[in-house]
Amino acid sequence: MAGGSQCEDRGASGGSPARRSSQRRHHGALPGRRPRPRPPGPALRSPGPPGQPPAAPTKPDLGPGDQPAGPGAAGEALAVLASFGRRLLVLVPVYLAGAMGLSVGFVLFGLALYLGWRRVRDGKERSLRVARLLLDDEERLTAETLYLSHRELPAWVSFPDVEKAEWLNKIVAQVWPFLGQYMEKLLAETVAPAVRGSNPHLQTFTFTRVELGEKPLRIVGVKVHPGQNKQQILLDLNVSYVGDIQIDVEVKKYFCKAGVKGMQLHGVLRVILEPLIGDLPIVGAVSMFFIRRPTLDINWTGMTNLLDIPGLSSLSDTMIMDSISAFLVLPNRLLVPLVPDLHDVAQLRSPLPRGIIRIHLLAARGLSSKDKYVKGLIEGKSDPYAIVRVGTQTFCSRVIDEELNPQWGETYEVIVHEVPGQEVEVEVFDKDPDKDDFLGRMKLDVGKVLQAGVLDDWFPLQGGQGQVHLKLEWLSLLPDAEKLEQVLQWNRGVSSRPEPPSAAILVVYLDRAQDLPLKKGNKEPNPMVQLSVQDVTRESKAVYNNNCPVWEEAFRFFLQDPQTQELDVQCLFTASPPAPAGEGRLQGSDVRGLTLPLARLLTASELTLDQWFQLSGSGPSSRLYMKTGYEGMEAEEILYLDSSEVRFPAAPGASDLDSESPQAGSSVDAPPRPRHTTPDSHFGTENVLRIHVLEAQDLIAKDRFLGGLVKGKSDPYVKLKLAGRSFRSRVVREDLNPRWNEVFEVIVTSVPGQELGVEVFDKDLDKDDFLGRCKVSLTAVLNSGFLDEWLTLEDVPSGRLHLRLERLTPRPVAAELEEVLQVNSLIQTQKSGELAAALLSVYVERAEDLPLRKGTKPPSPYATITVGDTSHKTKTVSQTSAPSGTSMLSFLIRKPNTESLELQVRGEGTGALGSLSLPLSELLGADQLCVDRWFTLNNGQGQVLLRAQLGSPEAPAGPLGQVKLTVWYYSEDRKLISIVHSCRSLRQNGRDPPDPYVSLLLHPDKNRGSKRKTAPKKRTLNPEFNERFEWELPLDEALRRKLDVSVKSSSSFMSRERELLGKVQLDLAETDLSQGAAQWYDLTDDRDRGSS
Repeated sequence: MAGGSQCEDRGASGGSPARRSSQRRHHGALPGRRPRPRPPGPALRSPGPPGQPPAAPTKPDLGPGDQPAGPGAAGEALAVLASFGRRLLVLVPVYLAGAMGLSVGFVLFGLALYLGWRRVRDGKERSLRVARLLLDDEERLTAETLYLSHRELPAWVSFPDVEKAEWLNKIVAQVWPFLGQYMEKLLAETVAPAVRGSNPHLQTFTFTRVELGEKPLRIVGVKVHPGQNKQQILLDLNVSYVGDIQIDVEVKKYFCKAGVKGMQLHGVLRVILEPLIGDLPIVGAVSMFFIRRPTLDINWTGMTNLLDIPGLSSLSDTMIMDSISAFLVLPNRLLVPLVPDLHDVAQLRSPLPRGIIRIHLLAARGLSSKDKYVKGLIEGKSDPYAIVRVGTQTFCSRVIDEELNPQWGETYEVIVHEVPGQEVEVEVFDKDPDKDDFLGRMKLDVGKVLQAGVLDDWFPLQGGQGQVHLKLEWLSLLPDAEKLEQVLQWNRGVSSRPEPPSAAILVVYLDRAQDLPLKKGNKEPNPMVQLSVQDVTRESKAVYNNNCPVWEEAFRFFLQDPQTQELDVQCLFTASPPAPAGEGRLQGSDVRGLTLPLARLLTASELTLDQWFQLSGSGPSSRLYMKTGYEGMEAEEILYLDSSEVRFPAAPGASDLDSESPQAGSSVDAPPRPRHTTPDSHFGTENVLRIHVLEAQDLIAKDRFLGGLVKGKSDPYVKLKLAGRSFRSRVVREDLNPRWNEVFEVIVTSVPGQELGVEVFDKDLDKDDFLGRCKVSLTAVLNSGFLDEWLTLEDVPSGRLHLRLERLTPRPVAAELEEVLQVNSLIQTQKSGELAAALLSVYVERAEDLPLRKGTKPPSPYATITVGDTSHKTKTVSQTSAPSGTSMLSFLIRKPNTESLELQVRGEGTGALGSLSLPLSELLGADQLCVDRWFTLNNGQGQVLLRAQLGSPEAPAGPLGQVKLTVWYYSEDRKLISIVHSCRSLRQNGRDPPDPYVSLLLHPDKNRGSKRKTAPKKRTLNPEFNERFEWELPLDEALRRKLDVSVKSSSSFMSRERELLGKVQLDLAETDLSQGAAQWYDLTDDRDRGSS
C-alpha cells in the first residue's frame, strides 16, 4: 500500500518520468532548467539469446492517467464542424432535386451511384492495405530467413532458377528517396510546362504534391536465361509495387483538383542487355519490356474519384493499361542506348519476331453447365465461347448456343516475340445477357510449341471442368522468297476461318519524315501516319508542331499473298491537342500518301527496302523514311520433306530449256526463228467481271462506348475476294443501312467452280469487326452475263447486301472502243474508280541474244511487264541468253490512248538486261487491235517475241436486246430527267429490220399526259437516239412513280399498229436519282400490242 501511495503522490505532483519526458518532447524543455538525464537501466535492452534475431523496439505502455497531449479546444471544435458540414453536404442533392421539381428517381440514382463508388473505393483501399501487410510480412520473414540461413541451412540445399535479390531491393530502397526528388523535378520542370502549353484552358495546371512514399519498388525474384544468345544477357524480374505514392495536380482557374493516392503494379519485366561489345561499358544498350500485361490497381483522389464509379473503374484502369502496353508491353519495348552511334538501333528497338504460331481452336468437351431456369430448379446447358490470348494479341471465337461439347473449328495466327516467356492462354466463358460466366482457362508456354513443332492435344481447363482441344503449329520465318509458291500452294489446301491462312508477315519500321508542308499561317503540322494492308489498319503516334517528325515505331501485318497485296501509307495532319470529338483527322489536302506494291519486296535484296519514299500530293522535298521487310512463313510439317518429294505442275507450254537449245558443236541444225507467236486456244478468252456494290440493310451494330454501356452503330465497308485479288469499298460512317454505289472490275476466266467471296466489316482503329459474309457462284453470271440480287449475310444475326454483277466479253473492234469510253464517262460515279475501257492480253514467248553476265556466263533472266499500276513477273529461266517459255498476262486498260506497256528483262542477281516501251495507241491503229512480232530491247542487245492484243469489253444483251437510259432528278428545277441513248441487239421478227422508237410513260398516270417518245429510226437493230425528256414534279411524288419504257416499231406507213419489241419498268423509289449514270437495261417480253 505504501508503494502504491508513493506512486500516486508522484503522479499527482508532476507525473511519471515517462510522462515528463513526453511533455518535454512536445513542448520543449523549461527555460533555465537542465533536463534530467535518463536512467541507464530502463533504456537498455538485452540482445536476447544467441542465434535469435534482434527484437524490434517496443513502445512503452501508457497508464490510464497517461494521456498524450492532444489538440486544443479550438482544433476539436473545427473537427466537429467539419464532420457536421460533410454530413450536410449529403443532403444537398436531395434539396436541389426538390427545389428543381425533379423526380425522386434522380435521388435514388445518385444514391446508387454513390454506393457503387463507395464499394469500389473501399475494395481498392482494402486490397491496397492487405497488399501492404503481405509485403511487410514478406520483408520480416525474409530478414529472419537471411539471418538464419548461414547458420541453420545445410550446404546441400539448392535454390530454384528464380533467385531472391534482396541486395538489389536494398539498393532500390536506398535510392528511392532520391528517385522521388528526381520525379518531382521532372514533373514540375518538364511535364507541367508541356501540359500548360498544350491547351489554353490548362495554363494554371500545376503539380501541388509529388511523393513516391516510403514503400519502394520490390523485385520479388530474378531469373537469368543462359545460353539463349551469346551476344545478349536475358533477365526476368518479378516486379511488385505496393506503394503509398501520392501525386496531386490542380487547375486553379477551374478550382479542379485530382490525383493518385496509392497504387499496385505486379508483372514480369524482361531486361535484355545487348549487344555485348569488347569495349566499355561492355553492354551496348538495355531493352526493357513486360512480357505480359501487368496487373494494375490505382486509388484515385480529388476529381478523379469519379473514375471509381462502377463501369468507369474498369474502363479507366483498362485505358491506363493500354497506355502502358503501347509503351512497355510486347511487342513494344523501351531501348536505352549506352554507347553513341550504336549500329542498327532499329533492329534492337523492333527486332524481327521469333516465329508464328497458328492456333487451331477445334473443340471443347465436358464443360460445366451455367444456365439455370425457374430460379435454378431446372438446369440448362451453356453458350460457350473462347478467348485466345498471346501477349496483347487477343481473339474471340463465335458463340455456340446450348452446347457443353462445342465445335468451333477456328484458326488464329499470332506473332511470337520472346521464347521462353510468352504463353498461349485460352479462357472459356458462357455467354449471358448480363455478365458472362467463367468456365475455365489453360496456359501453355510457347517454348513447348517450338520444341514440338506441331502440338495436337486436349488440355484440361483450370478453375473449371472440361477440356479444350487445340492444335498448335510453329511456323518458321524464312529470309527469302524461294519457297513462297510452295507455301501458297500449301495454304490453298488449308481450311481456315474466320481468316485465310497467311503466307508471310510484313514488318514496317516507320522512322521519320522530312519537310512536310506547313499549315495555314506557316504553322507547324501535327503529323501522324496510317498504314493499311487490305482491311487491317495501324496508326502511329501523333508528333505535335513538327514538320520533320521522328516516330521510330514498328508495325506488323499478316499477308495472304504478297504478290498481289499493297501497303497503303497516309500521312495525316491531326488537330492540335486535345482534339475535339470528331476532329481527329483532316481530309482533302491535308492527306499525303503513297502506295507500295509488296511485289517490289520480292525482288529486293534480303526482301527489304530501306530508303526514303516520296509522298504524293506534297512538295518535292516532302518524303518519308521507312524500312519495310518481308519474312516468308513455312510450316514445320513441310520442313522435313525432301525437295525431290515436292512436285508442282509446270506452267502451260513450259519445257526443259536445255533440251530446246542445241549443244555447242552439235551437228543438228537449229530450227528457223519463228516470226510470230503461237499462243494456245486459251489466250485472249478472259472476261471482265464488273461488280456493283450497291447497298446493305439491317447490319448489326458493333460500336460501343463507355465500356459497352452505350450502344452505337457501325462504320461498314465491303471486302471482295476473287481470282486471287481483293477489293475494298469506302467506309460509310455510322450507318446500318449504308449505300456505297461503287464499281469494281476483275479479270476472270471460264474455269468452273469460281466463287466471289464477300465480307462486310465495321471499321475500327485496331482490328475491324466482322459484320457477315456470303459467297456468289460465278457459274450463272458467266452463262447469263448478268446477276442482280439481295444476298443474305451469313454467320451474323441479321443483314443483307445488294450486288449487281455483269460479265463483259472483250471484242477487238476499234469502233466499239470509242463507244465504251463514252459510256464509261456516263456510268462512272464519283465514289468509284475509273472504269476499264479495254482488256489487254499479253503473250510473251521467248527472247534471244540477251547480254552475257561478266562477258562469258549466261544470265538467269526473267521479265517484268507493267501497265499503269499493275505489274506481273514471268518465271525465271536458269542460265541462258535465249530463254523460252510462255507467259500469258492480262491487264485492265482505262486510257488506251495514253497508257503504254513497259517490259523490263532482268537477270537474277545481275540487274537489268534491257527494256522496251510499247504505247497502246500503236495497237489502236493495228488490224484487230493486235501486234505480234519481235521487239528490240532499248539497249540494242537482245530481242523479245510477244503478242499484245486489245479487246473492248461489251456487256451481253438479253434475248430481246437492251436499251440504255440515264435517269436522275434535278432538284434545282424540280424536274425528273431521262435521256434515251440507244438500243442494241433488238429482235427482228420479219424479213426486214424494224423501225424502232422508244416510248416513256410515268405510272400511275390517268390522262397519259406524261407520255414521251423519241423519233423513229429506219431499219436498224441498234438505233442511236440521244434524246432528253423532262417531267416537272416534286421529288416525293417522283419517288412514288414508275417509269415504263417500251421499244416499239411501226409495221407499215398506213397502219397505226405498233409492234412492241420489248419493255422495261423502273421503280423510281429503288433507283438512285442522285447519280445520273447511264445504264443498259434488258428488255422483257410482252405479247400485248400497243398503239402510238
